[in-house]
Amino acid sequence: MALIFQSPRDLIGKEGTPLHPSEWLTIEQDRINAFADCTGDHQWIHVDPERAKDGPFGATIAHGYLTLSLTNLFMPQMIDVRGFRNGLNVGMDRTRFLTPVKAGSRIRGTGVIQSAEIAKGDTIQCVIRITVEIEGEEKPALVVDAITRYFPE
Repeated sequence: MALIFQSPRDLIGKEGTPLHPSEWLTIEQDRINAFADCTGDHQWIHVDPERAKDGPFGATIAHGYLTLSLTNLFMPQMIDVRGFRNGLNVGMDRTRFLTPVKAGSRIRGTGVIQSAEIAKGDTIQCVIRITVEIEGEEKPALVVDAITRYFPE
């Protein structure tokens, strides 16, 4: 269950607050193949399980950008901000791909509020450091600072 904030202004002063972890998600080969089809990246380490057995990871791996894009799935499971007209993904900073995600692995997002401040006008800009964990792995798949701007009602 997501950590609830009744308004974006309630994020201000909450730096360092850990968010609730998302649910675990299994990264199936079908999802990897679909991402390859969407992006045109059909490199064998992603889409050829037989060849990948003898490759550097011993199995196919998810595209780094697939893992990164799943932070958008995890975010509303971690944090529920209410009381705004709309939100806008402003960008991402400090993106680091640390451990490949093998097909069949389970991943989840965890997060910590890094900053929240009044931006242009009365919008609130919030930075959340998202870590995508791989079940059973010591190092995460990736760490990224996601920047969101909330527009008031």
